[in-house]
Amino acid sequence: MPTTVPAYGKEAAGRLASMADVTASDGALRRFLHGLPGVDAVGLQARAATLGTRSIKTTAKAYAIDLAISMIDLTTLEGADTPGKVRALCAKGVHPDPTDRTAPKVAAICVYPDMVGVAKEALGDSGIHVASVATAFPAGRAALPVKLADTRDAVAAGADEIDMVIDRGAFLSGRYLEVFEEIKAVKEACARPGGTSQSETGGGSAAHLKVIFETGELQTYDNVRRASWLSMLAGADFIKTSTGKVAVNATPPVTLLMLEAVRDFRAATGVQVGVKPAGGIRTTKDAIKYLVMVNETLGEEWLTADWFRFGASSLLNDLLMQRQKLSTGRYSGPDYVTVD
Repeated sequence: MPTTVPAYGKEAAGRLASMADVTASDGALRRFLHGLPGVDAVGLQARAATLGTRSIKTTAKAYAIDLAISMIDLTTLEGADTPGKVRALCAKGVHPDPTDRTAPKVAAICVYPDMVGVAKEALGDSGIHVASVATAFPAGRAALPVKLADTRDAVAAGADEIDMVIDRGAFLSGRYLEVFEEIKAVKEACARPGGTSQSETGGGSAAHLKVIFETGELQTYDNVRRASWLSMLAGADFIKTSTGKVAVNATPPVTLLMLEAVRDFRAATGVQVGVKPAGGIRTTKDAIKYLVMVNETLGEEWLTADWFRFGASSLLNDLLMQRQKLSTGRYSGPDYVTVD
């Protein structure tokens, strides 16, 4: 799995530059975001429900289970996290099923900034990324210098990816340029000391930036579409639904809307952006529904961990149990998988 986002080609860079006027002022950005097509809520929900009825069985199901495992950001974000817990999670990420070494490893281990060094050491040369939440996760209620310091600390410790949260208060108040500038600033903070951003070089000198909307707090589908475009214009490498710390997290309609946004953004700019639904995705059946949605909306090109992730922990256990069922014909007992 590549560790960096490809550099923008000349055509993409030119098309992005042509949109610079959109973010030149708060008024211009507001006009652009409110000029986006309104979301047909009924149609969106119906389309998401229809995609969820696709039947995936036998060989295709086995492929989908392994693909889903390879897309998981295995996560521990608790106040009681310890180095031992993080090391155990890393071991599970490398070998999700100790009894079957054919099981794929996960995409990333996601931890708080102070645990990045522990995770980095534990993962070694496994190829699994270390992701770190930053910018005063999950509320995002901190001054910008604090958020940037949080990000720089995680990057300096070796984080390959940064999951930041937007200021929902600013966004819902219509202070779009403020949110845009904050994402840009965090993007710059993802650069290694003495390095430059990935979008400029395509090299390994910067951490990958995922921007979290907390869609359960954005109130409307139109706001989700606006947040998607705003974040992509600011340089997000991934757009992510949720922190997993609120009552409403990832849902199929919201994720479908974000998939459509990245599709439309690439059509407009030539820049490809990933999507990460997070929170509330717990079963193999649910994961496969999301994979069908990606395939039907974006095509096979997005069906890799480079462009689609699941923010989940309990999901991995169910995927492993379903994987064993396909292999042996029977379900395992409750002690088959570790409890994270």
